[in-house]
Amino acid sequence: MKQFFATCPKGLEYLLRDELMSLGAVDVHEALAGVRFSGSLETAYRACLWSRLASRILLPVTEFDAPSDDALYAGVQAIEWPEHLAPHATLAVDANTAQSKLTHSQYLAQRVKDAVVDQFRQRGHARPDVDTEEPDVRINLRLRRDRATVSIDLAGAPLHRRGWRETQGEAPLKENLAAAMLLRADWPAIYAQGGALLDPMCGSGTLLIEGALMAADVAPGLRRDYYGFLGWKQHDIALWRSLLDEANKRAETGLPALRSCFFGSDTDARMVQMAKRNAQEAGVAGFFTLDRHDAQHVRPPSGFAQGLVITNPPYGERLGERESLPKLYRSLGETLRDHFTGWRAAVLAGDAELGRTMTLRAEKKYALYNGALETVLLIFELHPRNETLRERPPLSPGAEMLKNRLEKNVKHLRKRLEREGVHAWRAYDQDLPEYAAAIDVYADTSGSTHLHIQEYRAPADVPAELARMRLREIARVAGEVFDTPRARIAIKTRERGKGGSKYGQFDQRGEFIEVEEGGLTFLVNLYDYLDTGLFLDHRLVRAKVHELAAGKRFLNLFAYTATASVYAAAGGARDTTSVDLSGTYLEWASRNLALNGFTGEKHRLMQADATSFLQRTHERYGLIYVDPPTFSNSKRADDFDVQRDHVKLLLACADRLTHDGVILFSNNFRRFSLDHEALSPHLAIEAWGAGSIPFDFSRRANIHDCWLLRPHAAEEQVNPWENARVKK
Repeated sequence: MKQFFATCPKGLEYLLRDELMSLGAVDVHEALAGVRFSGSLETAYRACLWSRLASRILLPVTEFDAPSDDALYAGVQAIEWPEHLAPHATLAVDANTAQSKLTHSQYLAQRVKDAVVDQFRQRGHARPDVDTEEPDVRINLRLRRDRATVSIDLAGAPLHRRGWRETQGEAPLKENLAAAMLLRADWPAIYAQGGALLDPMCGSGTLLIEGALMAADVAPGLRRDYYGFLGWKQHDIALWRSLLDEANKRAETGLPALRSCFFGSDTDARMVQMAKRNAQEAGVAGFFTLDRHDAQHVRPPSGFAQGLVITNPPYGERLGERESLPKLYRSLGETLRDHFTGWRAAVLAGDAELGRTMTLRAEKKYALYNGALETVLLIFELHPRNETLRERPPLSPGAEMLKNRLEKNVKHLRKRLEREGVHAWRAYDQDLPEYAAAIDVYADTSGSTHLHIQEYRAPADVPAELARMRLREIARVAGEVFDTPRARIAIKTRERGKGGSKYGQFDQRGEFIEVEEGGLTFLVNLYDYLDTGLFLDHRLVRAKVHELAAGKRFLNLFAYTATASVYAAAGGARDTTSVDLSGTYLEWASRNLALNGFTGEKHRLMQADATSFLQRTHERYGLIYVDPPTFSNSKRADDFDVQRDHVKLLLACADRLTHDGVILFSNNFRRFSLDHEALSPHLAIEAWGAGSIPFDFSRRANIHDCWLLRPHAAEEQVNPWENARVKK
């Protein structure tokens, strides 16, 4: 079993993860712009041949610290290159660097090449030559935070180069991005149901060709004549030939059965001819109908009552003047709404603003990157006009009051949210007693807004039907104020489970969105649990972790989804250790860390009871973050009560602190009282409750409390905390 890394454009990680699993990969974990996975050499070959989404498949050879030029050279020279490269063979080196002392990627590539070539010379072999186009072995260097990973690039050239493209337009859509658009729009299911595929601005035909090859079960890499492993000394020729034979047989079965359901058009006659030539080279031209006309006059093809309209309209690069684009998008929206009822549409818009000019409500939005340009994929279900515009009954007087209050809150908060770059925040918290709920807003990285509504339990004297009606009004009003469809609104009744646990499960959707906070990205699940994976009221607490973590070893107890560990790592912590009893949340934590590029031995995840961990470990930490539940009665650990047990817990943390260490202690128990008398002989205490509450939680300033605790030895060496002895 070998470890591999598949690279991909940002935004495709989750799709690629699922695709690799379908190809036999195991231990699959998404990371930033790629996916880590394990498998045999056959798994890697199959990924090279069959992945429609990956850019490259890398086989890591070694990993080492490279804070200097000499360290990089020595680390590369330590690899036994004759195991990978014949003396007479050719090589090329790709290098990229981020957040490291060595910053020049071209120079890094040169040093790696020198180290390889020098090793062959020192052993009396011929010097390998350089071939930047199609080398026998392509070496990949990734340097991040002075940690180097050297890999063999099994793809050799980007996998989006399928081998069928003879010509392309001025702004070609990469084939793996086209495949992602088709998969996000669920094209395979639409094809299976008898639907057609139509691109009204087809350009060189990329979307249509990818859609046809997908429907025909043709391996995307079948027409490529070059891969990076073909000249690699460990290449298994027999294995590769068997995979090619299998792919050829599947294509020989799939292509003859393909339906003629692919339609494209473009205003530029040259592009139409280009698309025809590319389709012919790909072997699917006989299934295409390509014409010259503009998108405004496109209509559903005869004989097809359903299908997918998919297109990549211009967004400034090709038309030049952005001022002309809103009219184009608006016209496209009108055409879809008026003539494609019953169809689905997928439009890769230059940005959300252009997408809004289509005057269609998107069911789903996804952030995708077309090269370096961030775009948004909009998915529309084209319902009949009367269904789309049917009138809703007027709001009740109470609901009107709620709407006015919510709009007032949004107006009051908006400027500061934009100024501070806050994308997940509390918009309403039981402002009106009759509407007892909290409304949290999550703007995901694609620009879509999601709402998380937590209804507080109604008093016993409120009839159940009235409570249900008010909850429906809360959802409707919030949806209208934030222009958010019901499909993106999660509603929960906030009641504590048995034993007071806050980790009860509500659903089993497994749906995650990515949310940015403080320049970092986190996975949020709005439906499956009472909490979402990101405690919004702890935003400033996490920022404090970032501030205090530089150069320190960081311990996160009751780590939950390890958002604080991500902040600590981003703040320059030497290493992080995240401890939680739940395997589910540790897996979530692993994904959060990987999503931000924090992986490897420096970022440990420990499934353990926090108290037991403190008793077992002999490590010392410069920063310990403790955010325990109010109560816990897990079968795998002793019962925990934060009021009863916090002294024992914090003193155990103090035993594991460095002399200048800090404990950041927080909890959400409203009636909690810190035992200063028991703790003061051992720790200097700074109450930091008010300063840790974000501005959008000002209506509920007691939502949590927070303290900074330091050993007295540290207190004597630095400026004393002014309020270290002040009791609550």
